[in-house]
This record gives sequence, structure tokens and C-alpha cells, in this order.
Amino acid sequence: MSVAPPTVSFSTRAGIAATLLAFVLLSTSTAAGEHPTVAAAANETPATPFDQLIADYTAFADEKQPLPLPDGTDARYAKRLEAIDESYFTRRAEKLQGFIERLSAIDRPSLGRDERIDADILATRLQNTLGEIEHRAYRVPIGSREGFHIAFASEVATRSFSTVEHYDDYVARLQSFRAFAERQTALMRLGLRTGWTMSAQVLDGYGITVRPLLVDDVTTSDFYAPFARIPASFDEADRTRLLRDGTAAIRDSVLPAYRAFLSFLEDEYIPSARQSLGMSAMPGGRAFYEHRVRRYTTLDLTPEAIHQLGLDEVARIRGEMAAIMAEVDFTDSFEAFIDFLRTDARFYVDTSEDYLRAVSYAAKRMDGKLPELFGTLPRSPYGIRAIPPLIAPRLSAGYYDRGEGDGSRAGFVNVNTSQLDSRPLYVAEALAFHEGVPGHHLQIMLVAENETLSDFRKEANSIAFVEGWALYAERLGLEAGLYDDPYANFGRLTYEIWRAVRLVVDTGVHALDWTRDQAIAYMAENTGMALGPSTAEVDRHITEPGQGLAYKIGELAIRRLRTEAEETLGARFDRRAFHDQVLRHGAVPLFVLEREVRAWIAEVEADEAAGPES
Repeated sequence: MSVAPPTVSFSTRAGIAATLLAFVLLSTSTAAGEHPTVAAAANETPATPFDQLIADYTAFADEKQPLPLPDGTDARYAKRLEAIDESYFTRRAEKLQGFIERLSAIDRPSLGRDERIDADILATRLQNTLGEIEHRAYRVPIGSREGFHIAFASEVATRSFSTVEHYDDYVARLQSFRAFAERQTALMRLGLRTGWTMSAQVLDGYGITVRPLLVDDVTTSDFYAPFARIPASFDEADRTRLLRDGTAAIRDSVLPAYRAFLSFLEDEYIPSARQSLGMSAMPGGRAFYEHRVRRYTTLDLTPEAIHQLGLDEVARIRGEMAAIMAEVDFTDSFEAFIDFLRTDARFYVDTSEDYLRAVSYAAKRMDGKLPELFGTLPRSPYGIRAIPPLIAPRLSAGYYDRGEGDGSRAGFVNVNTSQLDSRPLYVAEALAFHEGVPGHHLQIMLVAENETLSDFRKEANSIAFVEGWALYAERLGLEAGLYDDPYANFGRLTYEIWRAVRLVVDTGVHALDWTRDQAIAYMAENTGMALGPSTAEVDRHITEPGQGLAYKIGELAIRRLRTEAEETLGARFDRRAFHDQVLRHGAVPLFVLEREVRAWIAEVEADEAAGPES
């Protein structure tokens, strides 16, 4: 469960951001139109050096370096994929270092409170992005469930195709994909030479990520589908041109690129990939993993400390699970209980509509409880819909697509209704609360609607905050009096322990020399996942080091701050005010959240000590 950005829906969903190259590819995949922050920067004169720094960084983050337009190519096809190679990242690193130096020269005490938060967000973003380049993460632009080749194929389902310009930009990307893929392959060859590859242990059968895209007849390609539905409102000349050039681009660029990439994978990459498993076994890998821990948790935590925290959380949650088993008078083993839950017909439905009804009902029940939990609620509505069948089998239980803060587009909770025999009803409540309210929709749309936040702040997207809040939101169902069915509460715990196990497995693999079999066994034993899903989940953490830590670390940080507020304020603690305070600054790094919540606690204490005004 995770969040899609405002412009593109993607499946990993946080997983595509696991490599810098995948981010670069997606950052150029939006329809024509200028980034709102860049547009604002172009129309306003920054008032201070810090404002100028933010404007300059925003422009830098949004700038494109497209592949050159070949001689004789229609100029309407100019929005090509980016010219990615090692020198590209060297140039980016130099500019990032320049921004870091400019930020360090800013007199922080002279900034206002909101500006200091923006400065902390900028500093974190700069260090994270520079760290990815310095550790040369671009040498591994693929993972078990993401990569440049998967991201490009996913665009067909996520791009808009309502104007001639949309099609022009799509044709440009199709035409340039072959050159783009060749550059990615060159970076992977660099990885082979330097010992930076995916682990061979997770590459068995990896060709499946490419082979379904290879067809003999262009018109049967997924990439051709938009050309089969060119709007009738287009001029006949444009329709003819787009169909001709799009077909040629798929035939001469896209399909040859995927065939060449498959040959590279099977003939060069997979046979020569490293046999070791974790990051620490790679040259400089321990330092890179520590960087990834900081990037995804935004806290200074060691892998060993996180590992122990995960073990403690798993033990606690297993204890709560055992209590529910006793509550429903189940006296057999945990494994037998999981088997019962997997096979009893009462927990499953046969149709997509029935599953959507279950999630929708859970969401609507929570809607009525929100005023008890929050003082400020978003105005924007949200809907619930099924994930498109084309992409559903590769995705997790659900994801959220944000709406627009101006009310022009609702948010949507997207629910996976494929393979319904593996989607039990007892997780419907936790799923609804995580993706909808009080989880992603509530948190994200409060930011979008908050006119006091800078454009820069609105784009802050600390995964530890966003996913940590959504996991915390699942627990709020208990406070709202929901999860009244013990099986639903057990479903909540299955989601929570899934995130807790990630702390153990991720650090175990990348810092403590765990084997793949050891990680899979631990995942299966403690989550109740079948062997296949456990293997897929472990392989995700092998190829996306650090990302899985964000969820539980973020949730624990929020819970820790709440406990601190409750103990300090006693009877003066206001749950609604606490939640409003956590959410008011946007998706900030956790160290910023800790500072701001503690400042709020001190302010409440000070107001109480001052007493009523005379």
C-alpha cells in the first residue's frame, strides 16, 4: 500500500523511487505542462537569498536534458527521453554540491519557522539525492519489481491521450526509447565491471519482466493501444501522421530495444551478476546501506538498532495475535490459524463488486468517526475503485491517487480485486483506513488544501512520514471503535507485522549477512504469508535496500511522540489537537516532526502555566 504522485500512477508505488534512474524516467513522463512551482518561480521575484535558493533548486529539479532530435525528425517530437549516462550524474552532483554550499551559507536563525522547516527539507533532499549519485546507485537501474524497462511499459496505462500534443510527446518517447535503453544498458555494464549488480540469487527467470512485451505484430503491442483509439476529433492529417509515426517507433525503436535488453540480461548480466546477497558484500556497500537507512528513515539509526527494534515489534505483535486467537477459541498453532483464515469461505467473496463494497463500507464507517479524531478535515472527497486488470496482478492490495487541492479532481483509493481467493475480507478495514481516511487521502489532501504552506513544502514527500502516518492511521480504527470483529483486528495486525518484519529482514540481509532462505523463512513464519508471496516480498527488500524500513519507523515515531505528549500534558492532552499538529506541516522528515511536536507540547504547557487572560 502506498501513494502515487499527482501526475502518474505507478505500481511499486514507492518502489519505483527506489532507484534514481527510475525516478529520472518517471519525472519526464508527464503530459505537456510546466511544473507549478517552476511557473510560480518564473513569475515572481524571490524576496530573499533563501527564496532564490528554493526557486533555483526547484528549477534544477525540474529541468530536462533530452536526447537530441535526429536530423530530419518532425520537430513536434522533441520531448524525448533524457540523455542519461555517467556524465549526466556527474553534472547533477556538481550542481547539488553547489546548492548544499549555498544553503550552508544561509543564516538559519534569521529564517522564520516555516522557512527553517523548508531549509531542513531542502537539506535532506540534497543530501539524499547527492548520496545516491556518490554511491553510484545508477549502476543498478532495475530491481525485482521495478526498473527503467518496467516504468516505461507502465506509461501506457497512466499517460493522458486526449490531445494531439499528448500523442506527439508519446511518439517522441517511443522514438527515443532505443537510445535511452542503450544508455541504461551501458550503466549496467559499468555495474558489472565494478561489482555493482543485482544479486544473482534473485535473477532467476527475470526475463519475464521483458518477454511479455515482445510481439511480432506491432498492432498487438501494449504500446500500440493508444493509436487504436486516436480521438475522432483530431484532424485527419494528424491522425494519419500519428498512426504512421507511432507504428514505426514501436517497430523500429521500442521492440528492438526490448529484444536487445533481454539478450543483454540473459547473455551478459545474469551469468555475470554477483553471487552475494546483501549490500554490505559489495564494494562500499556498508556505507551505501547506511546512507539508504538515513534516506528512508530520516533519522540517525544504525542497522543493528533497527534490527533489534524489528525483533521487539514482531514479538509484541505476535503476542497480540495470540490474544485474538484465544478470543475466538482457536487452540491450535499459529500456522493452523493462518491456514484456517486462508481456506474458510466466510472470509472471501467471488466478485470484484463485493470486495469493493466491503472496502467502501469500512471507509464510510470511518468517515463518521473523523470529527472525534481531528479538528481539521480535508474538503476534498475521495472515491474507491478497482485497479485496472492489466496491471493489478503485479500490484499489492491497494494504492492511493491524490486529488487536486482546488477541488477539480477527487482522490481515489485503488483496490486490487484480482485473485480474490487471496484477498480476505478481514483486511478490508485496515486497507481502507491506510489508503483512504484517516490515512493517505486525509493526510495528502490536507497538505494540498493548506494555503499557508509554500509550494516547495507541498511537494515534500518523506516516505517515512507518509507511510508512517498511514500505518498509524490503521491503528486509529481501534480508537474509533471499529475493528469490532476480532478477525478484522487480526487483519490489522497482519498488516502491522508485515511492516515490522521488514525491519528485521531488510537489515538482516543488508547488514547482518542473512541468507535469502533465512529471510524468506522468517517472513513466512511471522506474517503467515505463503512461500511465494514471502519470496517476492524478500526479493523486494534485497533489491530495494532501506525502502521497507520507512513504514514502521515512521509509525513508531508518531506513536512515540503521542506517548510523550500524553505523559507530559496529562489531562491537558487533546487527541484532535495532537493529530492536527502532526499533520499541519506536511510530509516532513521525522527529525523535523519531532522538533515541531515537542515545541507544540512546550507551547501547551506554557499556555496552561500562564492561565486565563485577566
